[in-house]
Amino acid sequence: MRFWGPGGGGLPAYFAPMSTPAEWSELAVAQVQGRARLVASKSLQPLKILNPGAAHAACHVVLSSYGGGLVAGDDLRLRIHGGAGTRLCLSTQANTKVFKSIDGQWAAQHFAGTLEAGALAAVLPDPVVPQAGSRYRQTQRWDLAPGALLLLADWWAAGRTDLGERFAFHEFTSETRIRVAGRPLVLDRFVFNPAEHIATAPANFDRYETMLTVYLVGAPEEPRFAALAGALHALKMPVQDDPHFRLAGRACVVAVAQARPGVVVLRAGALHRQDADFIYHHLLQTLAGEDFLGYNPLARKY
Repeated sequence: MRFWGPGGGGLPAYFAPMSTPAEWSELAVAQVQGRARLVASKSLQPLKILNPGAAHAACHVVLSSYGGGLVAGDDLRLRIHGGAGTRLCLSTQANTKVFKSIDGQWAAQHFAGTLEAGALAAVLPDPVVPQAGSRYRQTQRWDLAPGALLLLADWWAAGRTDLGERFAFHEFTSETRIRVAGRPLVLDRFVFNPAEHIATAPANFDRYETMLTVYLVGAPEEPRFAALAGALHALKMPVQDDPHFRLAGRACVVAVAQARPGVVVLRAGALHRQDADFIYHHLLQTLAGEDFLGYNPLARKY
C-alpha cells in the first residue's frame, strides 16, 4: 500500500482507463424530511440497483447484476453521491462472480464516489470471486468533503474454493484512491497473476483463500471516526507465537494500522469466507448505533 504524498506518479498499463469511454450508472442520496433517501438512480446492464425500504434515517442500497456476475467484456461503472449529512450503507446481493475470460477480454468494475460534509458511507460488499480463466480489474475513487466519513471494504476470494478451485484465474488488479478536501490520502494498488507468482507461498497467501481490506477515512477528531477506529483496533490480533493464531475461534489473521491521521486500515486473510464474516458482524454493532445507520441493514442477510 502507498499513502499519497506530493505528486502521485503515472498509472501502470493495467490500471489505464478503458480505450472506449463507457456510460456510467449513477445513484444519489439526499436528506428528505430528516431521512437519507435515494433520490436518483440510473442503472445500466449488467448492474441492477435495489433500494430496500426501511423506516430508519439511513439509506440502504444493494448492488446486483443480471446473470449473477460479470462476463468477459463487461465494464460496469457507477457514480455514487452522498449529500450533506446523509447516511448510506452500500452492499451487494451476493458474491460478485467473475466468469472465464474469452479472447483475453477483461471484466471490470469502476466506482467513483463523492461525500459531502457530514455524510457517512459504509460500503460492505460480498467478496469478488474470480473464477478459473478470468481476468478482472477494478478501480475505486472516493472524494470526501471535510467532515465526511467513509468505511470502505474491499473483499475477494481465491475462486470457487468449495469446488477445489484456488487461484486459477489469469489476473486480478485493483486500485483504490481516496481524497479528502482534494488532498490525496490513500493510494492502494494490487496486482496478482497466479501464473507468475506462487499463490500459496508464505510471502503471498499461504493457506488463506479469502482476503479483506477495510479502509476508514475521516476527521480524526470526529466522534464517529473515533468510534469506528476503536472498533477496528479492537480486532487487532495479540502477539502470538503461532502465526496462524485463531482469532475469535476463526482461522483468520488480522492486522490493523493507523496509517496516517484520519486513515485506519485493516487487512485480513482467512481460510474460508465464514472465517472472515465476524469482521462485518463486529463493525455492524457500531454502525447500528443511532449516530451511524441507526440499524443493522445486513441483519437478515447474515
